[in-house]
Amino acid sequence: MAQTRGPSPDGPCVLGFLSQRTREAVPVATKDPREPFTRLSIEEAKEKLDSGDAVMVDVRDPHEYVEVHAKGVRLIPVNTVMTELDQIREFAGDKKEVLFICKMGGRSALAAEYATAAGLEGLELFNVEGGTDAWAEAGFPTGD
Repeated sequence: MAQTRGPSPDGPCVLGFLSQRTREAVPVATKDPREPFTRLSIEEAKEKLDSGDAVMVDVRDPHEYVEVHAKGVRLIPVNTVMTELDQIREFAGDKKEVLFICKMGGRSALAAEYATAAGLEGLELFNVEGGTDAWAEAGFPTGD
């Protein structure tokens, strides 16, 4: 079932899940001015990765990462993000967008907040809503 967030004039805002009725992707690229990141659906994240515009950082714990992870991600656990800004910059290289992903979207949002608070600048940050669970369920590439 889709999750919603807050009322809007057009109805509830759907957060990166597949519609139970249509099983079609619901685009969710949304920017809350109170957050230092933009929220993306897994479909939008995959498009950014496929186009070569972005890199994705998995912020889960190592034991979760070894079970399943999106192909091409770099593991930087959420509790180390503030001390690993150089690693994030190095991984991003010449790309200007960093997508954070976790299991469902909570820790990755926190990681983007941490990165901003620690001074990560010059990169646009994104939180992948639905996380690795939704990524794998959609059949998107996993593993190394």
